[in-house]
Amino acid sequence: MKKRNQSVPDIPVMILCGGKGTRLRDVTEVLPKPMVPIGEQPILLHIMKCYAAFGLKRFILCLGYKAEVFIDYFLNYHIRNLDSTIKIGREPEVTIHGEIEDAGWEVTLARTGIESATGKRVSVASKYLKDTDEDFFLTYGDGVSDVNIADLYWHHKTSKKLLTLTAVHAPARFGELKIENDVISDFNEKIAASAGYINGGFMAINRKFLPAYLKGKKAVNDYFENVAMHCAVRDGKIGVFRHEGFWQCMDTPREYDYLNELLRSGRAPWTRYWKKKGGKK
Repeated sequence: MKKRNQSVPDIPVMILCGGKGTRLRDVTEVLPKPMVPIGEQPILLHIMKCYAAFGLKRFILCLGYKAEVFIDYFLNYHIRNLDSTIKIGREPEVTIHGEIEDAGWEVTLARTGIESATGKRVSVASKYLKDTDEDFFLTYGDGVSDVNIADLYWHHKTSKKLLTLTAVHAPARFGELKIENDVISDFNEKIAASAGYINGGFMAINRKFLPAYLKGKKAVNDYFENVAMHCAVRDGKIGVFRHEGFWQCMDTPREYDYLNELLRSGRAPWTRYWKKKGGKK
């Protein structure tokens, strides 16, 4: 049985942020994909807020392509998100007005290589796990969901698997028309696929997974989803948490527009837990 509305221990959230986002090239030539905005904030911040709504405040960002954009953003996080007064002169001063909503967050900016595959990114960034971190979360920097992080965590702990991935239905790339007698009787924009699951990210991982499966040049230099996860599947060490709710990646300009429209219209499902915490979108 799911344990709803339970807290999650203070464990880190590792986010893969190093890819080039070639299918969103018109935007990612200027910004790395996790920094592409939904509304006023990067999609990365939306993902972080999905976890922070459950009390998680430690983030490890696996950087690669355009790492300097992430560094600049978080170094100037307060001045980007709050009003400020700047005194110009020989002794410049910056006064920040108000309180930051995300106080207490700890963001580690890990340079994991521009051309690294995800296996190496996870391997390099894992040095920032604390000795007391028995588990950590891992996800991608380009997808949002209304998955209940607490339910995912407790499902992972109960299953005793080394890795639990969130299985989601792939959203249709195009809307579906229902036609009767050459007349459209229904139009479903962005319906979810009726059958089949894909890996939606939002993974919970026991750190024992790393020495067991993310070892050797073949595993480290390949995609995390290839060698490491395939070997763990072979050994029955990966469990699944089925999520029947909202999930959407941002791979194409159409998906970028879709996510922005959901936010503009007040219909962004991934913000549901922020609202419960009183946070703003």
